Amino acid sequence: MNSFGKPLTRNEDPRLLRGEALFVDDVELPGLLHVAFFRSPHAHARLLSLDTKAAKARPGVVAVVTAADLGDYWKPGPLLVPPPPVPGMEFHQRCQVPLVRDKARHVGEPVAMVVAESRYLAEDAVGDILAEWETLPAVGDLEAALAPGATRVHDDLAGNIAAHVHQARGDYAAAARSAHVVLRRRFTYDRGASIPMETRGVVANWDPRADRLTVWDTTQAPVVIRNGLAAMLGLSERQVRVVAPNIGGGFGPKMMMFYPEEVLVPWAAMQLGRPVKWIEDRLEHFFATTHERSQIHDAEIALDATGKILGVRDVFLHDTGAYDPYGLTVPLNSQCTLLGCYVVPAYDSSFTAVFTNRTLVTPYRGAGRQHGVFVMERLLDLAARQLGLDRAEIRRRNFIPADAFPFDQGVIYQDFSRLSYDSGNYEPILDKALAAIGYQDFLSRVQPEARAAGRALGIGLVCYVEGTGIGPYEGAKVQVQSSGKVSLATGIGSQGQGHATAFAQVVAEQLGVDVRDVEVTTGDTDQFYWGVGTFASRGAVVAGSAAHEAAKVVRQKVLRTAARHFECAEEDLVLADGAVHVAGVPDHAIRLGALAGLANPMRGAVTPGTEPGLEATSYFGPASGATASGVHAMIVEVDPATMRPTILDYVVVHDCGTVINPLILAGQIHGGVAQGIGNAFFEKLEWDSEGQLLNASLADYLIPTALDVPRMRLEHTVTPSPLNPLGVKGAGEAGAIPVGALFAQALEDALNLPGRGIEILEMPLGPCRLWEISNGG
Repeated sequence: MNSFGKPLTRNEDPRLLRGEALFVDDVELPGLLHVAFFRSPHAHARLLSLDTKAAKARPGVVAVVTAADLGDYWKPGPLLVPPPPVPGMEFHQRCQVPLVRDKARHVGEPVAMVVAESRYLAEDAVGDILAEWETLPAVGDLEAALAPGATRVHDDLAGNIAAHVHQARGDYAAAARSAHVVLRRRFTYDRGASIPMETRGVVANWDPRADRLTVWDTTQAPVVIRNGLAAMLGLSERQVRVVAPNIGGGFGPKMMMFYPEEVLVPWAAMQLGRPVKWIEDRLEHFFATTHERSQIHDAEIALDATGKILGVRDVFLHDTGAYDPYGLTVPLNSQCTLLGCYVVPAYDSSFTAVFTNRTLVTPYRGAGRQHGVFVMERLLDLAARQLGLDRAEIRRRNFIPADAFPFDQGVIYQDFSRLSYDSGNYEPILDKALAAIGYQDFLSRVQPEARAAGRALGIGLVCYVEGTGIGPYEGAKVQVQSSGKVSLATGIGSQGQGHATAFAQVVAEQLGVDVRDVEVTTGDTDQFYWGVGTFASRGAVVAGSAAHEAAKVVRQKVLRTAARHFECAEEDLVLADGAVHVAGVPDHAIRLGALAGLANPMRGAVTPGTEPGLEATSYFGPASGATASGVHAMIVEVDPATMRPTILDYVVVHDCGTVINPLILAGQIHGGVAQGIGNAFFEKLEWDSEGQLLNASLADYLIPTALDVPRMRLEHTVTPSPLNPLGVKGAGEAGAIPVGALFAQALEDALNLPGRGIEILEMPLGPCRLWEISNGG
């Protein structure tokens, strides 16, 4: 009955397919009120006056709330992730506020909240609000934002620097002096939006009889939201229940805390004594939900004549948006992930995070790792071309050797510890990818034949590492019920990763039950009290390990109880098929449900020091993150008339340690690659000089369709992590991280006919921009 490692279909899917699963917008309560927000139409403007009289007078409007109405409840949100202790770091904390009081700092920042009997009435009342603004110059361009005399996003700062961090090891200047070749380039990676199927939403209900607040929220961190709301509202944590039900895509932005709407809707429910709902519409999503990805890198690489890396230097600007509640997670990920799979003897990196009049920037699937991988992989491609080396060979020559792990990279990572790779073996991954994509045959036969026929075919091959499974901790409670079924509760949220199946497989392996008999509850603070959240590819590593440890304790209790029942040694018992029997005597068995009853006697004495029931709660906190890795390879054809690429073949070979469920893993990789393709070739937010977003609709903001996402071929290697009992590593972002670099290399290869020197140094692209690049623009 061992289901661990098997490609089982998901336990959660039947309810989803039948339309029975609960999403936030499905929550309907008696007397429910609805919210709409009056938002700033300007990227940067002082609020001179706000007239809400007409809105309040509209029939059906229950309340119109401004910053002045919030009293002491109006305050900046918390700093979610304090910066790690990097020596010499400069950091200026500026967190978002519930409602604009004096100055709007990005388009869509909420100014007033309208609460009405329906969303229609609330939206109409928003149109009744009159605001007088003094518009100010908008800061969008990163370099212009740092120029002397630039308009300040935050008036109390001397400029627009949000942070500056420098990290170095080795002597890069000496490495560059001794190098055979030094290559320098500027790389840009622009903004995108997450575009989940389900936008954000919050429903709150205050029950005065129970003296209790219940909040349904599209959050990736229900426990942290519970704790924060309790503190803000002056309640005990036991008075607040937060439920994160099924969520149609999280991808990181739903991990952000606290959005203004999350703070305001529960407050309104308590003030008005009625349940209140807000569901973000698609237009709001483009302004009100956090973005990611805008960076400018000036990078160089020093190599010897054989292509061995001597050193890398990178100086980059990072757009943090109008506020920085997420600290430096994204740029630190870029800074650290740039080192990749390679030995880099000397590394000198500094970044400046810049305040701009744009929507906040927080982690989005990949969380800055795309940027670092793009810079390093592009540098290696350029170096291979200049040195006359094969692209695969230059990577192979610089891989960290398999016997060098754990490998200390000598810089501080976002989890506050030194960046250390726990395990890895990169050459077998590369070899599998080369074989699967037919690399040598493509270069020697397929591509020359295609070019002779006038077709533009190119191949790409890139490597990456993914930091996964960071702390601080997660917990799990496992219980055998009187029915014989097993329950598992954990504080981590789920947004479609298959937790209800993968965690069930972990528990079922220990308790000898069918995986369909393990009921998994995530995202409900009444079911499990402590937890951090789903982010950074950490669910299977951290919460999965906690579930494993709790199940092990329950297994011991099951065997101990059964040994007393059979009056035999625990070593003589077999736990399988939902029952315990004496070894060699399968008919002499007792079901787990009956054992649960024996462990919870209704009469008689319980031995002192023992615990009733077959249950256990365990917590797991890794010492550091587990490092996954992989290689993506792609063959692409470009239509020379339209510059539209068609992916002909796509291969992913990756190492995420022990695999719990290959089917779920494949789904994660497929979804990540699809998002990576969007980020590489379709999705780019376009702004004008006044900070107005020009393509804030799905008619103008392009996302890939099923026709743009190819069938993928996946292969695995397994290097177990020594940092957790399951040996697992995360894989949630592995599909998305290297795709930009892969597209750039493959498109360059397709378009670089003999004599052409096209270089693709930016992401994302599109047919128009690709045409400009290919024609020297």
